[in-house]
Amino acid sequence: MGDTTLPGGPAVDALVFDWGGVMTVSVPEFVGGWLHAEAIDRDVYGRIMRDWMGREALPGNPVSRLETGELTVAEFERLLAAELITTSGDPVVEQGLLRRMFGGATPDPAMVELVRKARAAGLHTALLSNSWGEGYPADLLVELFDTVVISGRVGLRKPDERIYRHTLEQIGVPAGRAVFFDDAPVNVEAAKAVGMHALRHTTADATRAHLATLGVTL
Repeated sequence: MGDTTLPGGPAVDALVFDWGGVMTVSVPEFVGGWLHAEAIDRDVYGRIMRDWMGREALPGNPVSRLETGELTVAEFERLLAAELITTSGDPVVEQGLLRRMFGGATPDPAMVELVRKARAAGLHTALLSNSWGEGYPADLLVELFDTVVISGRVGLRKPDERIYRHTLEQIGVPAGRAVFFDDAPVNVEAAKAVGMHALRHTTADATRAHLATLGVTL
């Protein structure tokens, strides 16, 4: 992005964050815990996720339909459970599958504090999340974010450019005055394509350092 720090103040007015893997502990951490607890075959799970979420995933795949609200959680759980295999030979229980999968997706205290400070400093804070159900902590979302855009509620999903434009409209800032953090490179690339500052999130410290290059010191 080059040197975008402005001498008169921050280069951005709005900070936009993904949820899972950004505002929570990492996806490999919480998914890995679930895979271990239920003895899910990791290779089979990985293949399914590549087929349903990879860059070559076919349109209308189950993840796409879940994230845009076309599939209910129960319908998706039925499809996913039918594909999964356990190393123990036991069947995968479909009811409550997503709740169990995301059970370890606890908020990252360092990111919660970062967003609190950003909002207290007068920056507009927003959540832009592809939803796998509605397991978000409602009270925390109210506390942290001025704007909340969840894919299943709006019928659009990242990396569709329309959901970024919708989010910017809700915030009320031009793309160049917003910065977006996501743990998935494809979603970061899509945000850049609509003109947003966008960076891949790895840790709270790294995200804080990236914000500093935009004149946002937290």
